[in-house]
Amino acid sequence: MDLPVMPPVKPMLAKTTSGVPREAGLSYEPKWDGFRCIVFRDGDEVELGSRNDRPLTRYFPEVAELLKQALPDRCVVDGEIVVVTEQGLDFDTLQNRLHPAASRVNKLAVETPASFVAFDLLALGDKDLTEEPFAERRRLLETILDTALARVHLTPITQDPDVAEDWFTRFEGAGFDGVMVKGNDLTYLQDKRVMLKVKHERTADCVVAGFRWHKDGEGVGSLLLGLFDDEGNLNHVGVASSFTAARRKELVEELAPLRENALENHPWREWADAAAQARADGKMPGGVSRWTGGKDLSWEALRTELVAEVRYEHVQSGRLRHGGRLVRFRADRTPESCTYAQLDEAPPAELSAIFTEAPVPAKGDGAGPAKADSEAKS
Repeated sequence: MDLPVMPPVKPMLAKTTSGVPREAGLSYEPKWDGFRCIVFRDGDEVELGSRNDRPLTRYFPEVAELLKQALPDRCVVDGEIVVVTEQGLDFDTLQNRLHPAASRVNKLAVETPASFVAFDLLALGDKDLTEEPFAERRRLLETILDTALARVHLTPITQDPDVAEDWFTRFEGAGFDGVMVKGNDLTYLQDKRVMLKVKHERTADCVVAGFRWHKDGEGVGSLLLGLFDDEGNLNHVGVASSFTAARRKELVEELAPLRENALENHPWREWADAAAQARADGKMPGGVSRWTGGKDLSWEALRTELVAEVRYEHVQSGRLRHGGRLVRFRADRTPESCTYAQLDEAPPAELSAIFTEAPVPAKGDGAGPAKADSEAKS
């Protein structure tokens, strides 16, 4: 492979803002809930790179073959790999595509084929376009992508903030993760947070049922969160993390009283067993999965007496997507009051105007403890 922009490329990033900005010279795009992917094509060679330099080519062979037809012979394109279902985009199904067995990969490529949404052009032919303004890169991208093919899409774009506001509210439940904001004169700056993203934020009161140690071994890395379903089962719904070093140490002291005899009547007691964790395949709080790279995800149980108010972005299949952030502990709330009823899960919206391919059948719902922890995203 010999391109003017060579792998690995670290994608340009965004910082969060609390509302759709309305300054002149801005363009707005949907923020997709999928895998960020830089596509490198040089003739018959196609490489799909992720935001963390993890190659995606072997996991999505159908996308690589599709892009040989949709893209010119030599180019580098920034975009997102998604799976389209009857209810919108499904990140859980997409995540399941990362399987170590080639036979399983090939089977899933047929059963749950992925789509590609393009939104930037980094190189074309022998020309490096990263120093060109975004408006010009977008113009060129529109001329080279064959969107007549099923499962190949050019992301919608607008310069009207009212349209962006409409996207933000109307299409959330179908896989829009918010709105991206880009300056029309913005050059492509690898690994720099120079774009803006507008994301949904809500809060929920959750039971703190356990924690994981931080990798430094001295503080709390994440809190394991639970919510009660209609049958009274406490289901694992995600984590709260991203603590400062000082806060990690404070939490060790604050949680210490709840560690005493925590497993005696703990609803997740069987998950604390090492053998059960190994069998869980990432579906329980201590399980090892292909996402974890074999790292230790063992956890410490806590008596389920503490309630935490957690800020989250949105809910999918009964879980907090992308993890949550601790706002405060709620001494005024009882654990029994922490139910799914408080969650705001936006209903799916129709995306047929954008995704014309036949959707993958949606999986059955179910927010029980067999759902996977959502700490990691490519």
